[in-house]
Amino acid sequence: MTLPAHDTVVLYPAATITNRATVVHVEPLPDGRAAVLLDVTCCHPVDAAWPDQGADRAVLDAADGSSVIVDYCTVAATDGSALFVGADIPVRPGEEGWAFVVAHIVAERAPIAEGDEVELHVAGAYRRALSIGHTACHLASLALNAAVAGRWTKQPRTDGLGNPDFDKEAIQSSRILEFGSIDRFRLNKSLRRKGFATDGLADELEGVAAAANATLAQWIATGAPVRIDRDGDRLTNRRYWVAELAGETVRIPCGGTHVSSLAELGQASVALTLDTDDTTPILQMRTTATAR
Repeated sequence: MTLPAHDTVVLYPAATITNRATVVHVEPLPDGRAAVLLDVTCCHPVDAAWPDQGADRAVLDAADGSSVIVDYCTVAATDGSALFVGADIPVRPGEEGWAFVVAHIVAERAPIAEGDEVELHVAGAYRRALSIGHTACHLASLALNAAVAGRWTKQPRTDGLGNPDFDKEAIQSSRILEFGSIDRFRLNKSLRRKGFATDGLADELEGVAAAANATLAQWIATGAPVRIDRDGDRLTNRRYWVAELAGETVRIPCGGTHVSSLAELGQASVALTLDTDDTTPILQMRTTATAR
């Protein structure tokens, strides 16, 4: 069987949830399942390099008329001689001679073979829940940047609204949930050297959250459109979340899925807590959103 020489064409940035495709490769996996590679897919995969948004839930309609559940969908890569799945990928995207592909993991005995024409269906309700969570996550990070802007004693890089980009400077991890997200920020020595003052933050968390929530309410009330700009339609092409906020066009690099308008959100709010990770203080932000 021949491994693909080009990145998978992806349709999920355009909010597509079903498509027809050709099977270009089926790879048996050590755990007894198989990785099905398609020429084009609407299924959002989890990326081991930055697994903030998990995989879509999906079903493949096989050529024999049966429906095959996709256990999960993940990024994989090949140099033409072998397929490396998820965390086993040894190179970064864009490496010459490598193709980055979407692997749809199915049961080994699934009736799917190279050359088959199949139809892929993504669970729309679950996709929408994650898309609302991801859009709310970006809004919350910008609102948090604004709420803590007065704590900077030096000028770091700024976000699309001109505020010091606390999110970019301090982010440790981000996890997109259905209708929300959890972000963790390291308040370490490196951040303090960049000019962020942590003294007294614990006593001001309630006020910081209230300020961020007020900003979120203002933005959502505008019902501003949201779009994904793309450098191309291949998996590794750069993509950007774009929204009009406070009279500015904000662009954030992002490979996830999103709603098309802030009017699709009902409400969004954040809750802040302080924790520690190996003695390093961690600010955790939990964002919760609803659908309108």
